[in-house]
Amino acid sequence: MSRAINELQGIGMTSQRTRERLVQRLREQGIGDHRVLDVFRQLPRHLFVDEALAHRAYEDTALPIGNHQTLSQPYIVARMTELLLEVEPQRVLEVGSGCGFQTAVLAMLVPRVYTIERIAALHQKARCHLETLRLRNIMLHLGDGFAGWPLHAPFDAILVTAAPREIPQPLLQQLADGGRLVIPVGGDDKQMLCTIDRQGSEYRRREIEPVIFVPMLQGTSHR
Repeated sequence: MSRAINELQGIGMTSQRTRERLVQRLREQGIGDHRVLDVFRQLPRHLFVDEALAHRAYEDTALPIGNHQTLSQPYIVARMTELLLEVEPQRVLEVGSGCGFQTAVLAMLVPRVYTIERIAALHQKARCHLETLRLRNIMLHLGDGFAGWPLHAPFDAILVTAAPREIPQPLLQQLADGGRLVIPVGGDDKQMLCTIDRQGSEYRRREIEPVIFVPMLQGTSHR
């Protein structure tokens, strides 16, 4: 664990007991990977939300982070991470940095994380949070997630934190042979969390469970 995380995890409006209650709820919801549970026990989630919402950081609920975006429910973050870890990835691409919480979770579990955010204000917010925690195995990029990050492809796994109506082809192309894409797919009326496993030229899709995510949008925003 990063020394900065160790120093910061007790600071703010939380306690170790509060985190343990969250971990217990995740267990009850079926999260069984001890590595993921340990990260939720250690990572100071309250640092990733505005101070006014810090008292709700360890509830199992999504929280607003500005720019019409949300910090995903802890269960969803844990479930997507657990699915990704099943392929034991070394290099992961995250599409949608948001405030940086999912990025930090990945960085504590995977040797190298590449993350893209389309909204400049959130890109900067994520950078500040991750620098505070002194997580050094992350590369951040302001850009269009639909295009992926071909410069650093292929990736052993790709995790997408917003829902496109259809899976972007560049993400499939940037997935390494034997790799896995974890992605919510669908529109406002219905979304499904899916995994797509690549075996050579074949892509095997599996539906996991219904979810609700913000829509995945193209282009970049400098607001």
